[in-house]
This record gives sequence, C-alpha cells and structure tokens, in this order.
Amino acid sequence: MEHPSLFLARAVLALAGLLADLPTAAADDPLSLNAAVSAAVARSRSLDASAAAAQGAREMAVAAAQRPDPVLRLSLDNLPVDGPERFSTTRDFMTMRSIALMQTLPNADKRRARGERFEREAEAAMSERALRVAQLQTEVAQAWLERRMQEQRWALLQAQISEARVLVQTTEAALRGGRGSTADALDAREALAQLEQGLIGARAERTNARLTLARFTGGPPDQPLADPPTMRQTTAAVGEAYPWLNLPDLAALQAREAVARAEAEVARQELQPDWSAEIMFSQRGSAFSNMVSIGVSVPLQWDKPQRQQRELAARLARVNELEAEREEQIRERALQVQRGRQDWQAGQARLAHLDAQRHPLATQRIEVALAAYRGGREGLGAVLQARRDALNLALERLALERDTAGLWSQLEYLIPDSATGVKP
Repeated sequence: MEHPSLFLARAVLALAGLLADLPTAAADDPLSLNAAVSAAVARSRSLDASAAAAQGAREMAVAAAQRPDPVLRLSLDNLPVDGPERFSTTRDFMTMRSIALMQTLPNADKRRARGERFEREAEAAMSERALRVAQLQTEVAQAWLERRMQEQRWALLQAQISEARVLVQTTEAALRGGRGSTADALDAREALAQLEQGLIGARAERTNARLTLARFTGGPPDQPLADPPTMRQTTAAVGEAYPWLNLPDLAALQAREAVARAEAEVARQELQPDWSAEIMFSQRGSAFSNMVSIGVSVPLQWDKPQRQQRELAARLARVNELEAEREEQIRERALQVQRGRQDWQAGQARLAHLDAQRHPLATQRIEVALAAYRGGREGLGAVLQARRDALNLALERLALERDTAGLWSQLEYLIPDSATGVKP
C-alpha cells in the first residue's frame, strides 16, 4: 500500500500539471483598443450618474403630472372670549367646530405640460450621457495609442542602445589593437550615454502612459497591448451630407433646447390660473343645526402683463438663445470634422511618403558612412551622425503615426453605438 505522504505528493504534482495546462489569465491577454474602450465605458461612474439623473427626471415627470394633494383643515370658528358664554363651544349659536377639505384643480393641459418638462429633462440627461460616452471613448483611445507609441519608443531606444554598445566594444577593441583612435572610442561612448539618458525619460513616459490607460480600464498597468485596428477608414469618412445633428454634443444642445421649449409651454399654461374647490362641515351645539359650506377660489392675476406674460417672454427668449447657439455650433462642428478628416488624410499621406522616400535615404546614409569608415575615408563621427539622424527620423515617424492615429480616434468615436455606447 502506498504511503499517504507519497500519495499527497503525487496529487500535488498532478494538480500543478493541470494548472500549468490552463489558459493564461485575462490580465496576460493582449489588450485591444476596442476592449480598452469597452472596459472604460463599463466601469465609468460618470455614466451611471447620467443614467441616475435621467431616472430621477422620469420619476419627477410622473409626479408633476398629478393633481396637488388635497388640503385638510380643522378649525374652531366664532369662539366667544368674554361674557357669560366665554370659551364655551356649545352655548353660542355662532360657535362651530369645522372640518374642511380643499382641492386645487389645475387643468389637464397644464399638468401634461409640467410632466413633459421633466420628460425632456430625462432625454437631456441621456443626451449628456451619450456625449460623455463619446468623450470617454476618445480619451481612452488616445490613452491606448499614447501607450502604444511610448512602448514603441522604448523598444526603439533599447535596440539603438544594443547597437551602440556593440559599437563601443568594437572601437575599444580596435583601440587596444592599435587600429582605432581615441576620438572614435570617446565618440562611441558619448553616443551610448546620450541614448541611455534618453531611455531614462522614455521609461518615465512609458510608465505614465501605462498608468493613464489602467486608470480607465481598471486592468494591470503592464498588460500587453494587441495590434492596433486598421485605420484606413473612419465613421466620419463619408460625403459632405454628414448627419451633423447625430453628433452627441449637438444632440445634447438640441435636448436642452427641447427642455427650454417645455418650460416655455409650462409658462404659457400658467397664464390660466388654478381653481380650487372646498367643502366644509361645521358642527354647532346640540341646540343648533349643523352646517355645510361649499366654496370655490381662484387667484386674481391682476398684473398679468408684468408677471405671467413677462415670465413667458423670458422662457421664449431662452428658447431663441439655445436655438441660435445650436445653429452656430452645427457650423463650427461641421468645420472641425471636415478639417480633422483632411488632417487625418494628410497624416496618412505623410507617413506613406516618409516610408517610401525618407526612410530608405536614412538607411543608405548609414550604409555609405559605414563603408567610408571601414575604408578609412571617414571617421566614426559620420557614422554616429547618420545613426542619430535615422533615430530622429524613427522618432519623428512614431510621433506622426501617433498624431494621425489620434485624429482617427477623434473621427471614429464621434458617435457612440446607440445600444451599447461602444463602437462595434
């Protein structure tokens, strides 16, 4: 019979083998741009705040459309305070103990206008939520692209440092063998030191980019990134008849304009006063008969031109103000999107030109400088300069690619998906 300790050891080894065969954790999976955007939208509390505001407005819409609560009044009327019947509630025929019920009766149109005002508030809150979704998506996409650029910059500098170290070893070996010069060895050392100094700053910027993206997604800062999506097409890459009113910021302005119109309608309905009806039962002493009173009251809008009509005029002026702002914003946003599209297309063309023209020239300059150095016609300085120029060109391309991708993200996330708030 196998010893229990051996059996336990075998079980532990078997379990370890099973765990080793399990797929890697989700945190080790590459994070795509769309996955980062989806995670940020799912964990955003500001979007929950907008949804809560909309729910609150809907609840208020139901309450505002109801009649006001009835008013119950209890009173002791005509109580004598002097003479032989003072403070008696039964001996004087005018003394009554009364109970009354009063109800204000706003008309149906007024109650409907009050409810619709809060319905428009709910729609405005959801428009604000869509605007926040679009802004959040763009911010997350920018953070993802920034981190990708910083990762590429880090890798580029690491590769340059590896080559520079090889060059330092080569020049020092040549110097020891009597074939090189001290100036070349020092130049190689200086080039390596410059690259290492640049790597210090790149490390900090890469860390900051990782932290920024993790703040949105909630994932680990060192989670690897997936390949970027194809950026040859965007949502806004359409003809001139673009549906500008579908842009979240313009839709939010339109929703606020609808709220102002609803408030103006409430002010218009307030031109009609609310009537109130009251019924009262009064009990007197046993020697006298009880009484019932019925009454109707209505506010006297004696200064309507200076009060109710002025308020309506103010509400209508607010509608005109928001309408003018929305029309002006439509023109401005149309220009912004068109210019952004042109800049994005120009960035793509610049990247293609850099890859087709300038990159081959930089590579050729390095090869020519190396050949001249090996042939003894040039010093090491020409090689180092050619390499510095090539590195600057590579960093320039990274920055240009980042800017172009940033313009793409601004165009791509102009309008969030209507169902989920995330681009498919």
